[in-house]
Amino acid sequence: MTNVIGTKLLLVDDDLKLCRLVRGYLEPMGYTVSTAHNGPDGLSMALDVMLPGFDGFEVLKRLRAKSDVPVLMLTGLGEESDRIVGLEIGADDYLPKTFSTRELLARLRAVIRRSRFTAARGNEQESSAVVVGELRVDPESHEVRLAGAILSLTAVEFDLLLSLARAAGRVKTRERLLLEVAERDFEAFDRSIDVHISSIRKKLGDDPRTPRLIQTIRGVGYMMLKAGVAAEL
Repeated sequence: MTNVIGTKLLLVDDDLKLCRLVRGYLEPMGYTVSTAHNGPDGLSMALDVMLPGFDGFEVLKRLRAKSDVPVLMLTGLGEESDRIVGLEIGADDYLPKTFSTRELLARLRAVIRRSRFTAARGNEQESSAVVVGELRVDPESHEVRLAGAILSLTAVEFDLLLSLARAAGRVKTRERLLLEVAERDFEAFDRSIDVHISSIRKKLGDDPRTPRLIQTIRGVGYMMLKAGVAAEL
């Protein structure tokens, strides 16, 4: 179980009742929970900067420009478009505001555990750099290079790319990727993996219609191509 004593959380939401409920649930477990009820205050507390008013997406975008701190996004029920935009901007995971306290805790622990694992850099074998063609993914430095150029990825994107690179030439199902990276079971119509892969492709300059690196295996998942050679489907 993840040691949470001293773990600091920042909850940014204009729903004061929700903030009180979440804070009241998590603080007895050892988390230190701070709350902010608007974008400027939230970003000010996260980055120690003062900015004019803006919405949650702008908060996330500006936060990602400065920090790779893990972000668990809370969304309104049924607002799939908002979830997709949030994931594309850089959220690590999401929960509808109808979440149960058990699910909140499970997702929170997974996000924190993944962040701490990345910071710890793993053991020597797991931290060895993975090279596929011109792509180099280094768990030790948490650095991704393509043809020598450094790319900026979120924690989830890095973990996804690393998982695919380590399995180059083999198909990874969406279910397996979700379990490995988000540490949760696959849910019907869950598009989070697809959104993250789309973002990774954009950063790699990889066209899904003529992929050099990541190929979609229809109805199954994704595969990192060996030496940029597309597989026959």
